[in-house]
Amino acid sequence: MDHPGQIPATPDRMPAVPDAGWASGPDGVPADRSAAARAALAAAIDFADQALAPATLRAYRSDWRHFCAWCAAAHWSPLPAAPETVAAYLAALAASHRASALVRRLAALGRAHRLAGQNWPGAHPAIRNTLRGIRRRHGRPPQQAAALMTDEVRHLVATCDHSLVGLRDRALLLLGYAGALRRAELVAIDHPHLSFDADGLRLLIPRAKGDPAGKGATLGIPRGTAPETCPVRAVESWLRASACRHGPVFRSIDRRGVIGLAALHPDTVRQILRKRAARAGLTVPAGERLSPHGLRAGFITQAYLNGARDEQIMDHTRQKDLRTMRGYVRRAKLVTESPVKLLGL
Repeated sequence: MDHPGQIPATPDRMPAVPDAGWASGPDGVPADRSAAARAALAAAIDFADQALAPATLRAYRSDWRHFCAWCAAAHWSPLPAAPETVAAYLAALAASHRASALVRRLAALGRAHRLAGQNWPGAHPAIRNTLRGIRRRHGRPPQQAAALMTDEVRHLVATCDHSLVGLRDRALLLLGYAGALRRAELVAIDHPHLSFDADGLRLLIPRAKGDPAGKGATLGIPRGTAPETCPVRAVESWLRASACRHGPVFRSIDRRGVIGLAALHPDTVRQILRKRAARAGLTVPAGERLSPHGLRAGFITQAYLNGARDEQIMDHTRQKDLRTMRGYVRRAKLVTESPVKLLGL
């Protein structure tokens, strides 16, 4: 039965919501415009499509398609969606999705409605109370990335031999740790982004998660005291072995030892980390997960424990919110600065 006041959707009549919210002709630009106007409008549409990070845009598209398919099966219209429809959708996902995933679904649905010029009932009590009830019944602590500090990184790179794969993985892990880099930043490094001298290397990050405007940032990575864990030596060794003189630094290597031309996919960093952790017999605490973000979390934690100041850490990690950085620091202080020490036990 259709939801009152709604038009049933069918799989062959799913609402298509333009990514940038433009009403346009078949080729993306209205036909009744001059050539110059069409070119300018096409450029505007392209820029608007880039308002969100590619990963976020892909996630929103996937969420919208899922919602449309769910509504079609329930014979409810997804656009515009009644508050009860959205609440029912959340309830259907409650047992299988974390609250953070549901919040992202709501963001995707809200964006689709706004781009289509439809009212979005996100603040309606039916939606808010349903989400609140889901949190109370199914809520569980977020599974944070385990901080991979210097000892863990030593164990990881100890599994890397002098083969092409071993040299690449060593450089990837050590540079990711020393630079406190996100996996997307790691795989986006091109040869021109690296500049070496006697003291170390300078790494240009042309664009990052916290830098949507592309202002860029340059990091300094000094040479390490131990050759086997020096990130600069590791990158130099990989560049020599791979003969990489331009283009992406970190690339795929097939079974024959042939190095690809394209950059690694960000998820490949996760696969490399898991493989190296398995070989090293490395495990993470219960309730935490093994993730490339652990290299970034480990840098912050280790730097704090070794006496680095807040501003030093934030300048290197390019974090703008002190509370975010302090979240990592608090985890590091749970035992070392616990007030239980004052109980005389």
